[in-house]
Amino acid sequence: MSMRLHEELLLLALREREGTTHWVSWPTAVGAALLAELVAAGRVALPTDGKKQFVEAVDRRPLGDPLLDECLAKVAAAPRRAQVAVWIARFAGVKELKGRIAQGLCRQGVLRSDERSVLLLFKQRIYPEVDPRPEQEVRDRLRRLVFAETTRRDQRTLLLLSLADAGGLLPLLFEKRQLKERREWVAELVAGEPLGRRVREIVAAQHAAAVAAAT
Repeated sequence: MSMRLHEELLLLALREREGTTHWVSWPTAVGAALLAELVAAGRVALPTDGKKQFVEAVDRRPLGDPLLDECLAKVAAAPRRAQVAVWIARFAGVKELKGRIAQGLCRQGVLRSDERSVLLLFKQRIYPEVDPRPEQEVRDRLRRLVFAETTRRDQRTLLLLSLADAGGLLPLLFEKRQLKERREWVAELVAGEPLGRRVREIVAAQHAAAVAAAT
């Protein structure tokens, strides 16, 4: 099954049975993934001006993905260009972001949409997993990259690793002691991923702020 980068990240962010997110920084990482998808598709560019890096629309043709096309339209319609961090935050704040991505995964048969009562006061939309194979495939790709020192390093998985690492997701996926032993290798991998380098500092900063706010 072929999934977009933002779909893979949300799938990793969801608890399989409960269908709720257990990763505090998922919105920022997903916002960065949406930007990365637009860059990879040649729809936006990231020109620099001194130390500042901006997002500019260079091709307004839709991609056929409603969420990505909405993000592209936002960039194209902006009255003035804004920096990468601003656009990541804007994409992360798209209305019903989790639901829109999750509903797409529901249509693919990966998740199902359900509701649960919270304190008997209101309903919460949840997305339990019904087909574990797509998430397992994503986890396996990351595991091979982190632990096998494989020479096969596809750019998509490298970018996924970079965003997951910057947002503090890896300790939720792998055993912490084993991950600690691979820290230098992970740093080497993500350092070699150009687009990931550009956005990981933003994601990491937002993750630190989110963790601080939650404690």
